[in-house]
Amino acid sequence: MATGSTQYTKDNYHWSTSSTQASQCSFEPATAEDIGIALRILGQTQTPFGVKSGGHTTNAGFSSTPGVEIAMYSFSDIVYNSATQTVALGMGLIWDDVYVALEPHNMTVVGPQMTGVGIGGIALGGGYSYLTDQYGLSIDSVVAYELVLPNGTVAEITDSTNPDLFFALRGIVTTVTVKTFPQSLVWGGIVTYSQNQWEAASLAIANFAANVTDPKASMYNAYSTISGAVMANILFYDSPTRPEGIFDEFLSIPAIVKAVYTRPYADLIQAFPLNALSDLRTVFSSVAVVEYTVPVLDMIANETLFWSTALANSSVSFVSYSADLFLPTIYDHATSPTAYPPSRSHGYSYADLFFGWTDSNFDDTIFDAVNASTQNMIQTLTNFGQDIANVAMYPNHAPPGTSLESMYGDNVPRLRAIKNAVDPDNVMGLTGGWRF
Repeated sequence: MATGSTQYTKDNYHWSTSSTQASQCSFEPATAEDIGIALRILGQTQTPFGVKSGGHTTNAGFSSTPGVEIAMYSFSDIVYNSATQTVALGMGLIWDDVYVALEPHNMTVVGPQMTGVGIGGIALGGGYSYLTDQYGLSIDSVVAYELVLPNGTVAEITDSTNPDLFFALRGIVTTVTVKTFPQSLVWGGIVTYSQNQWEAASLAIANFAANVTDPKASMYNAYSTISGAVMANILFYDSPTRPEGIFDEFLSIPAIVKAVYTRPYADLIQAFPLNALSDLRTVFSSVAVVEYTVPVLDMIANETLFWSTALANSSVSFVSYSADLFLPTIYDHATSPTAYPPSRSHGYSYADLFFGWTDSNFDDTIFDAVNASTQNMIQTLTNFGQDIANVAMYPNHAPPGTSLESMYGDNVPRLRAIKNAVDPDNVMGLTGGWRF
């Protein structure tokens, strides 16, 4: 599609302006064979291209391009198979669509915790969920991919038909088939606290982390500065009612907002207003955490307040640090090897950094701040006795410039060998993402 048209604008739009580029043109393939033809032409002409699923990446050039933008909107089918309890998902969907479509079947999938996120990044990159303690990462539920190889041929990839490609995936995925799981109504929602309640909320988080091992109980906690310092907590229990005692401490703290009740799972996913933070320049980072204690949470609160002040003159709109709690057994659910995480010997919780700003002139300033904060948190956690310095960073939250080894560890040589075997002409080197 030519520049200036409505379709061109939609095809190039990204949730974060830092990952948006103006392509020479865009196109929306209707079939996998269309993509195969395009890949052969792009490879022969050495034309840069981008592939966009939901457009929720924050890193520049990962799903955008100055060349040809391939937007996957036409791949929007949701095909549920009750016999196998799997669902085939087109890469043009967002996970919200899938949650809603599966509700009549009383089933769901392991997808992201936030609204508006596309299928592609989660299904290929990892995927942490409110259901992860029960079922693992999103990638642990994958059964098959329809993949357009760099030479333009179309293949169905499973762990049995092609274990190397199932492990590494080089090409363009059009459809992913994943396991589904029984889903009732859930209990949960958002509770927000003013800064004068952070101490009490941090103690509640630490007590939850130390004492709750029920895999149906989950939470997401964000210390943020958005028009003032607030904490937003998503409380979740995978049942229409919660067991007595779980979350009582949180509900007893005076709150700005308390919207917690029995609801459909899809409705809970939309409880955190992530879409309100669109159209900013953004960057993520993350740090593994063995145990969330009060000192660890105090560190996160202090980083939030420090960097919101330090970057006040750098067009920063918000600074957010989240405490995402998981059980150490989360990596035990995989039935086949995956590139990430490179080691499944121990599962971790994560602290995620998320900064938003408006002026591209401050990009390097913000990136330097995020890197400095990440390293400071790693060192502080190490000083606390937590052995996390060499734990793999989550690729979907890795900032620009992150090394392959810090995400994929000892899997990097195998990934490079698979890439060279499947893509000897380096067609995928014309597009974005982590380069092998």
